[in-house]
Amino acid sequence: MFTLFVQGIAAMFAPKIILLLIVGVGVGIIFGAVPGLTSVMAIALFLPVTYGLSAVEGMSILMALYVGSVSGGLISAILLKMPGTPASIATTFDGHPMAEKGQAYKALSTGIIFSFIGTIISMFALMFIAPPLASFAIKFGPHEYFAVAVFSLTLISGLSGKSIVKGLISAILGMMIGTVGVAPIDASPRYTMGIYNLRTGFDVLIVLVGLYAINEVLSTAGNKAMMSNEGMTKYSVTAKGLGFTAKEFWAQKWNAIRSAFLGVGIGILPGIGGGTSNIIAYSMARNQSRHPELFGTGIMDGVVASETANNANIGGAMIPLLTLGIPGDAATAMLLGGLIIHGITPGPLLFTGNPEIVYGILGAMLVSSFIMVLMEFLGLKAFIKILDIKKYYLLPVIIVLCGIGAFGLNNRVFDITMMLIFGIIGFIMNKIDYPLPPMIMGFVLGPLVELNLRRGMQYSLGKFGDFFTRPIAAVFLISAVLSVFLAVFKGYRDKLKQKQ
Repeated sequence: MFTLFVQGIAAMFAPKIILLLIVGVGVGIIFGAVPGLTSVMAIALFLPVTYGLSAVEGMSILMALYVGSVSGGLISAILLKMPGTPASIATTFDGHPMAEKGQAYKALSTGIIFSFIGTIISMFALMFIAPPLASFAIKFGPHEYFAVAVFSLTLISGLSGKSIVKGLISAILGMMIGTVGVAPIDASPRYTMGIYNLRTGFDVLIVLVGLYAINEVLSTAGNKAMMSNEGMTKYSVTAKGLGFTAKEFWAQKWNAIRSAFLGVGIGILPGIGGGTSNIIAYSMARNQSRHPELFGTGIMDGVVASETANNANIGGAMIPLLTLGIPGDAATAMLLGGLIIHGITPGPLLFTGNPEIVYGILGAMLVSSFIMVLMEFLGLKAFIKILDIKKYYLLPVIIVLCGIGAFGLNNRVFDITMMLIFGIIGFIMNKIDYPLPPMIMGFVLGPLVELNLRRGMQYSLGKFGDFFTRPIAAVFLISAVLSVFLAVFKGYRDKLKQKQ
């Protein structure tokens, strides 16, 4: 295994492949940083390019695009409070407040370094524990997916801010939005109000870009001081080193390890993906922290949790793809297309029949991670300079880019309209102090809960008790109940302390 891994890395240093990796990472970072453009779009656009390349070369550039785009989302998330990709939603929670405090360099450096760490940890997970993890994941049926989704929803309390009630209302609103379109199982349209375009429901990118990017544009446009850059914090570009000390880095070790393994684990489960893993990792970090009240005010912990988890999701999503032929998310579905184009069938025999492909992918992940760190650090000062651009120049450009990203999903003007409507909804929710993260989490996880509940009930012939007879599902459901109990108890205890 070690010999094959070394050979896979060595293959990456061929002049042609190293050039492909540099181009892939660079384009990926751009697609990740621009709100509305995603890793899925980047990989889809480059699939035709791989026709004329060898299998190793083609998969190398696709992996470089994947690595670069997932990490690139932190740039706009931190500097503009606009997550470039769904995988960077939670990065905005503490990343942008850090930038507002004049710590943009520190926030970006933290995100870049822990993105790298998350990718490397997931690469080793892919190399050493792929077969046993994949065999465990294959045991997940609708009962288990339902239990995991329910448990994840119980973490909403950590994203609700000062009011759990408002957080729950926001989450329920997100779940309601997720029900629009064709119903699972019976495929009957619902809540479409006779509008044909609503039959497909709302893409997560439309909701995300609207609630965060367009919302932020509207909020900024209504602030005269911000529009003219008056009174804005001067963002430091002269910080030395990484922007944080060795002590600060070491203090994040358990946070990073927990978030990385969480990202790998969620990546293995098809259909959940980095858009969920970064929010769950952030919630876990807040719940496990000795100072949860500081989350959301601009601390390293939040950026570390989000960026480690979403990049660890890369290797996690590759595990079922390579070992079982099951893509873990939309991006790996595109990578599956890349393998098929070159006549390669992923599955258990891939590791013995085409080891050069597997270890070429591992080598591409490793080398792309180093290129990503180098390119992002070289561009760090240029990224921060974005904040000096007058807002009346910057905001129209952002809206146009968001519109291009929304239109590019299905080639429909309708998606641009819905993006703007979600932007107005997000703006109103901010004004009345309702948190947006629970809404996103409810929107992402709600359909998973419904789909797998209905499937599980069908398999069990309508017996809900069967959810508790399956060990894995029972563990997650009991954990969900305990999580709710602990959240209520903690809230009650905090109220008692305030009264004293």
